[in-house]
Amino acid sequence: MDVEQPGTPEPWDHNRSETEAQRLDRNWAGLLQELRVAQTGVQLLTGFLLILPFSDEFGKLDAVMRGVYLGTVGCSIGATVLFVAPVIMHRLLFRRRRLRTLVTTSHRYAVMGTLLLGLALTGVATIIFDAVMGRAYAWTAGACTLATLGVFWYAIPLRGRNSPGDPY
Repeated sequence: MDVEQPGTPEPWDHNRSETEAQRLDRNWAGLLQELRVAQTGVQLLTGFLLILPFSDEFGKLDAVMRGVYLGTVGCSIGATVLFVAPVIMHRLLFRRRRLRTLVTTSHRYAVMGTLLLGLALTGVATIIFDAVMGRAYAWTAGACTLATLGVFWYAIPLRGRNSPGDPY
């Protein structure tokens, strides 16, 4: 997947009449806003997943669904780490004139975090459908969730990125 570096100026960036520092500030502000939305959701999901083993019904999961659960928890924790990492990085790089590093690395973390979040959501759908409807429905729900996330989170945006359109 081709993911451009957010600090790299694009031809349309030159129409904004902003310095590189202003562009990096704008990119950083936009990234932080996106991370605020994602952080809240993934932290709630992770919290839910972490208390699940303490419920009475959890013991009814078989070995396969326990494996799906553990993979789901791992992905959710990984997404949490990646979505929070830019905040920690900002604190450690504060006033060190490393904004380009901060924006570029945080951009990568955000993309990887959404990938892990998508896998966690897929796992949650699989576990819930297994508990409610059975194994065949669980695998179908998991596959549909993964496909839907792949289309809306990656395929459509990447297609829009490569098509001519609004210069801004």
